[in-house]
Amino acid sequence: MALVRLLFRYVLAAALLALLAARPAAANDHTVPTFAAACHAVTGIEATARDMQARGQWICNNQSWRSDVPVVWLRFEAASWQDGKLPQQFFSRIARFTSITFHAIDANGQARVKRLTQADGVPFPAGPVFQLPLPEITAETTVLLARIEAPHSVPLLTEARITHDPGKAEWSQIEMMLLAFVVGMLVLPLLFDISFFLVLRERFVVIHAAMVSAMMIYVLTAGGLASAFVTLPLAFLAVVSPLSYAIGAGLSMLFLATFLERGAQSRVMRNLTIATGWFTIAAPGFFAFQFDATQPFDDRGYFLTFIPCIAVISAAVIEAVMRGSRSARYIAVAWMPIIIASIERLLRGFGWHVGPSSLDQMIYVAVGIEVVVISLAIADRFLALRRERDAALTEAKMLEQISTRDSLTGLMNRRAIEARFDELVAQGFDTFALVDLDRFKAINDLHGHQVGDAALIACASAIRATGDRDSIAVRLGGEEFVVLLRGPRSLERAEALRQAIPMRIAKEVPGLDLPVTASMGVIVMAEATRHKMAFAEFYARADALMYEAKASGRNRLAYERLTVFTSAPPERGRGRAA
Repeated sequence: MALVRLLFRYVLAAALLALLAARPAAANDHTVPTFAAACHAVTGIEATARDMQARGQWICNNQSWRSDVPVVWLRFEAASWQDGKLPQQFFSRIARFTSITFHAIDANGQARVKRLTQADGVPFPAGPVFQLPLPEITAETTVLLARIEAPHSVPLLTEARITHDPGKAEWSQIEMMLLAFVVGMLVLPLLFDISFFLVLRERFVVIHAAMVSAMMIYVLTAGGLASAFVTLPLAFLAVVSPLSYAIGAGLSMLFLATFLERGAQSRVMRNLTIATGWFTIAAPGFFAFQFDATQPFDDRGYFLTFIPCIAVISAAVIEAVMRGSRSARYIAVAWMPIIIASIERLLRGFGWHVGPSSLDQMIYVAVGIEVVVISLAIADRFLALRRERDAALTEAKMLEQISTRDSLTGLMNRRAIEARFDELVAQGFDTFALVDLDRFKAINDLHGHQVGDAALIACASAIRATGDRDSIAVRLGGEEFVVLLRGPRSLERAEALRQAIPMRIAKEVPGLDLPVTASMGVIVMAEATRHKMAFAEFYARADALMYEAKASGRNRLAYERLTVFTSAPPERGRGRAA
């Protein structure tokens, strides 16, 4: 339910961002008549408008479109706009070109010519399009020829239109709102990625954030929404749009290789996925710059170099699904629409399929679907990884307890106290009491080791019975125990613990012939935080005191006070308590 509420808030916030982003496009709310070219032709750089009028080899269907030629001509017939207003504006998909020269030719042969360069193109928020003003079109105009020099994109040619309205094109307000909605949806995963990364330092989260950023730039520039807020140079938009898509596609493959669970990919497929990801960033990214020298082949090269990406990413997802990957199922749902839309765009790029620029809405919707589903996949993976880490931490704590706890009594063992001794001394545990049960071997000999173990457990219960934060009980091994104490009257408290041992053992281990007493050697340190003695030194001193207590008749305490001095110390105090 929490995930559902999160997704609801996610979509609601995206809708609000979409409404805000779509406001500048509010004027474009009705369909405007537009007219496509009736015919097209390709020529060398030397061909003129007179040549095309006299003997041009025109192709008057939507076939054989090419952008790998010096010049492409478009022919707009007056018959298509006679019943409407006279066209004033040319618009088409944003792409690189050198110049577009318009020839408005009247029935009497008079021609009005206007040559415009790429720098004259003005992008506007009506889709991924730019516009250029036409020469004067009159009622006598019979044909309009557009000479496009060094085009870098087939859609620049196939999607070219003329219209009477200089501020509007094909995309409706609803389509622009959909585009803005997708942008809004792309903003929020970045916040998710930041939140996830703060908790879970996984590389795939960073890659996904970079991938979303690239796709956001693509939607803003290729969709024309950026032009609603700022006027950017046409050459910049023509490069940034395909470049960001190439980077996003390459990052998606790197994301796939790092996001899938261990074992979801074979080593060969994983290496191939990563290599293809970098290839997709480099190769289509290079062609996206559309240099003048690459004009004859960069359009086709851009789309051709995407084919390995589509093939490998499809194979990688299929393999991961067949291996039972849960994450791969999310990715398959998320990426299937965008793969289909990319293939359609690829066919248009090759000129094998002709359609309006509004078909790009398929890619933008697919990007929106991808964002929602992949965000859910990351959330699901986040929960899975968190469960795995919690389980690992629990197991580590259990192993730590096993390695630092005495299995019989549950007290800390010698390994644990030696590791923490300096820290505990610094925390003020200034009294070191070594406890040893008197004549414990006789218990094992007379009653067996089971009774002896019960006596040890009862002894442990007695020395930790206070349960406060100012005493720590440790079993060193055999019948030896250590109690560290801090605070006032520590010596008296140690003696009280020693005296409690026989009573606790007598209560919990019935049938013993004699009471089980304990001897104790205690060292009380002054200014404990300044003491530099190691655990072994304290133990040796306390052990000597404990044997002194046993030699004095057992069932008693022997103690020594240690003080740190900057000059020669006086004689140390020693004593016994019985």
